[in-house]
Amino acid sequence: MFYVVLLAMVAAFLALRLYSVLGKRTGHEQQPISRTAEDRPATVAVPRTIDVAAEVREPQNRNIDPKAEPGLRAIVNGEPGFDVNQFLGGAQAAYRMTLEAFWKGDETTLAELTQPDVAHAFGEAIAARREAGETLENRLVSIERATIADATLEGREARITVRFDADIAAVTRDAEGQVVAGSLTDAVETHDLWTFTRTLKSNDPNWTLADTDEA
Repeated sequence: MFYVVLLAMVAAFLALRLYSVLGKRTGHEQQPISRTAEDRPATVAVPRTIDVAAEVREPQNRNIDPKAEPGLRAIVNGEPGFDVNQFLGGAQAAYRMTLEAFWKGDETTLAELTQPDVAHAFGEAIAARREAGETLENRLVSIERATIADATLEGREARITVRFDADIAAVTRDAEGQVVAGSLTDAVETHDLWTFTRTLKSNDPNWTLADTDEA
């Protein structure tokens, strides 16, 4: 009787093992490799891999406002090489370079980074500052966050608006060098909306600043 029970248990075990192999076949697997009982726990790694992939995608989603997603999809369709993370990195660099050029009164750099009407507006502000004999000693302390707030595509003209949440230390000095506004020891929170534009599939890979506003 003992041997009958033992044989039944062995048969049940083999049937279960057979189902575990055949019941999960998709037609695209390699030939199965026999495994011992010690090998089986390794299959637990599969769901953990999926979890990690989801965590990697999540930060990118947090940097895109949902209303911008249709426009971004249109831009990607228009130029498949477009990369959101690469764009945001470039936008942050452009934000820093443009602010520093404006603070220094570097109109040549501003003309390279911005559309003509924006460069003209910056130039007027720089001229007014010079006429008043004022100088700026501003410093971009940090960009806390850069988020794509909106995106559109009209024909081949792509426009992407980025919200920058940053800390800026600012000081304005008069012609005698006296501080008339601001402080370099206290950073001020700033929230800006900058819109960048570019003609897709053009030879120029650079995006230029087309509009600025407060968030």
